[in-house]
Amino acid sequence: MYGVGLRREHYPYLLEKPDTDIDWFEVISENYMNTEGRPMSVLESIRKDYPIACHGVGMSLGNSKGIDLSYLKDLKRLIDRVDPFMVSDHLAWNDWNGIRLHELIPVPYNEECLEIISNNIDHVQNVLQRQIAVENISAYFSYTSSSMSESEFLSLLAQRTGCLLLLDINNIYVNAKNFHFDPIHFIRTIPKQSIAQIHLAGFTDMGNFLFDTHAEPVHEEVWDLFETSLKYIPENLPIMIEWDEDVPEFQILEEELNKAKAIVKRRHQNEAGKTSDSLL
Repeated sequence: MYGVGLRREHYPYLLEKPDTDIDWFEVISENYMNTEGRPMSVLESIRKDYPIACHGVGMSLGNSKGIDLSYLKDLKRLIDRVDPFMVSDHLAWNDWNGIRLHELIPVPYNEECLEIISNNIDHVQNVLQRQIAVENISAYFSYTSSSMSESEFLSLLAQRTGCLLLLDINNIYVNAKNFHFDPIHFIRTIPKQSIAQIHLAGFTDMGNFLFDTHAEPVHEEVWDLFETSLKYIPENLPIMIEWDEDVPEFQILEEELNKAKAIVKRRHQNEAGKTSDSLL
């Protein structure tokens, strides 16, 4: 399945119920929690025609004080209302003593943090009564207290909690360039059976580092990494294009998504050709 993020810039177009190349939409959970206004009205209209995934930015899974129960209750109401096929958030924290930060802050990759986040995920999954998917984030600093790699941490998190993993290929590429590691090794380290969704997006080259802005088309280097990653991830995963800043016309998103479709199709054709050759 191939999807894009539902953004307010496209509400008027989508409410006309056009024919699209889209199989599903992903919504930012917090934009639709505790609202009865136009966003919810549009979402319910879209939901009649398309499956929906709920993707959060405010769960703060890395919070050492635990997850805000009122937040989970609000999220649960949204889930019950729109019945998403997937619920996800990030391996990050952004709640400082009740103050919501506007950035996703990375966590240390060590045993202490692994226990805290595992407990938080267990709590979330118990309250929501479903598995959640956890996304790898882009980061611009690291912790001296980390004792393992990000991919090892994610793998252990999935093993301990049974959570799913949302792989953001752009974030892997950005971090690999900024922190000088092999992105393919990262992807190969992740347990294949835990990967549940793929994100693709654009970064901005700041000269001495890459910045994950979601404000540009997917770069060729990320497309290449995506194509290579298809060797190591399950087939038929939900794949989506994220574009959050300088949002273009909807048809541009469709063009980006069709690039992903073409890459997957080419990969399958190449694999089928290799299989045929081996039988000769």
